[in-house]
Amino acid sequence: MLLQIALRKKASALTALVTAAAIALLPIPPAQAQEGRGPPVLRDTETEQLLREYTRPILRVAGLEKQNIQMVIINDNSFNAFVADGRRIFVNYGAILQSETPNQLIGVLAHETGHLAGGHLAKMREQIASAQTSMIIAMLLGAGAIAAGAGRGGNSGLANAGAAAISGPQEMIRRSLLSYQRQQEENADRAGVKFLTATQQSPKGMYETFKRFTNESLFASRGADPYLQSHPMPAERVAALQEFASTSPYWDKKDDPALQLRHDMVRAKISAFMERPEVVYRRYPLTNDSLPARYARAISTYLHGDLRSALTQIDALIAVQPNNPYFYEVRGQALLESGKPADAIAPLRKAVALSNNSALIEMLLGQALVGTDNKAYTDDAIKILRAAVAREPEAPIGFTQLAMAYGRKGDYAEADLASAQAAYLRGDNKTARELATRAKTRFAVGTPGWVRADDIVASKPPRN
Repeated sequence: MLLQIALRKKASALTALVTAAAIALLPIPPAQAQEGRGPPVLRDTETEQLLREYTRPILRVAGLEKQNIQMVIINDNSFNAFVADGRRIFVNYGAILQSETPNQLIGVLAHETGHLAGGHLAKMREQIASAQTSMIIAMLLGAGAIAAGAGRGGNSGLANAGAAAISGPQEMIRRSLLSYQRQQEENADRAGVKFLTATQQSPKGMYETFKRFTNESLFASRGADPYLQSHPMPAERVAALQEFASTSPYWDKKDDPALQLRHDMVRAKISAFMERPEVVYRRYPLTNDSLPARYARAISTYLHGDLRSALTQIDALIAVQPNNPYFYEVRGQALLESGKPADAIAPLRKAVALSNNSALIEMLLGQALVGTDNKAYTDDAIKILRAAVAREPEAPIGFTQLAMAYGRKGDYAEADLASAQAAYLRGDNKTARELATRAKTRFAVGTPGWVRADDIVASKPPRN
């Protein structure tokens, strides 16, 4: 019995070790999932469109163009980008904010594409599964030796050797997994440079970013055992990256000024929405008359209560770029969030038209139409919101506004169904099932609405 208890404890320790290895080696975001609903995600049409344009040529040369790889922005101010499955690249907003040039961020995205193209996540899972098998075999062999040693006396050399056979392989396999991860990082670096060269872009931004992190982490890594690092030792990795990246014929190629401006505009927008006003004004003081600085100050102004001044600043931006959909979007959002939904309709309609019917902006427009309490807008709101959720089926706000529009029309079956879909997407499966169950009683059996409601009743919570 003592042997069985000891073996269970060892098995538990091994499971913990393998789990820890999986968490440490797979790129997991610093902002952890809450209540099983996934990491906190930010949505913004302007930022997402820029990221898609950054990655599109890279995904094409990597052979991933048809894989529908999505860009997901994580609400975390640290510099990080990662892949956690085979269909999404996650980027912290901090990585966008801290990348001074498009090329620096594009280099990081090329590196992450290297992980996707190399199938590194699947291969790492295979390595972990193999490690688990090796550990279990070592445990069984060690347990057998312990049992044999116990029969000869508890202090026998055989018993001691059995204990060593159990504990020794754990460290060896952990080092093996870490070494494999370091090799994956090096391979992703090389693949990223290859993709950048194939798209006639400079790999210098990738090098500059990794070099900056090397300088910041030199003290932390001093004296560290290189065999216990999940990534290559920073100085060695950056030296290797510079060696093969500097041979690119596009090493000294600069970013297009128009792209740099768009990059700076997105950084200004992120700063305004995510940082305190005093921080925004330190980044973009009144002496800075650039378009990004004016954009940041206008957003920060409306967010912190001075709507009249904000509208004046936004209108000045529109005068400079009258076809910029995101200036109209910000104007409409400022009015909507200041309790003026009727005034928000016109600029949001303009934003939808100029953005080629962005689904997220359509949801804002639908919210403004619903928020007016004018029943004359109800059918228009339903039409716009249905089109929006068809293209963005994972955005709960669209279904929430759609439910309100249907409720105003008196269509309570569709209102319950939309509310159930919104709750389901938020991860509130209990409420989703309750609403869907009620919706089923309002629809005729077998109709499309009844079938969708029945699917929610029978479903499991979504995995984000």
